[in-house]
This record gives sequence, structure tokens and C-alpha cells, in this order.
Amino acid sequence: MTVGLNHYLLLSALLFAIGFFGVLLRKNTLVIYMCLELMLVASTVALVAFSRFNNTMDGNVFVFFILTVAAAEVAVGLAIIVALFRRRQTVQVDELNALKN
Repeated sequence: MTVGLNHYLLLSALLFAIGFFGVLLRKNTLVIYMCLELMLVASTVALVAFSRFNNTMDGNVFVFFILTVAAAEVAVGLAIIVALFRRRQTVQVDELNALKN
């Protein structure tokens, strides 16, 4: 059995759907952040699959830049979550709905 483009796209769609529903349904900011990262990984899997299918390096180059930006995003996002926790003593979205304090 060979793994084709459809298998990679199915995996990508499944990962994206898990991340999407995780963002919609979860209440913890860390879990929401991890689900957003899962959605980003799903898009990179699709780019690499299309790049492999077309025998080009374009998708791989895009993935390299996406992962570079994602590394910076992780640092900034986690710093924001840590700052929120230090200020409010919680990471639950329901309790972070007020703009005061």
C-alpha cells in the first residue's frame, strides 16, 4: 500500500478539525494555544504534501518560514499567557473576560 496525496490531506484535515474544535470547546488558554498550534501544523502538513505531489520545493520553503514565525509566536504567546496568569492567577477563559485589573 502506498501513501498518496489523499492520505496526507485526510491527516491534515483531521488535525485541523481537532484543533478547530479544541479552540471552540476548551476553556483553558494553554489548551486553546496548543490547538491553534495544531491547526498550524495541519496546514504545514498539507503544504508539504502538495509540494511532494508536484515534485517542487515551494511548499517546503513555505513550511520553513512558517515554522520560523511559529517559533517566535510560541515565545510571545507563552509570555502573554504567563503574564495573564501572574496578573489574574488563572488561565481559564471564562474568568479572563473583564478588561479591568
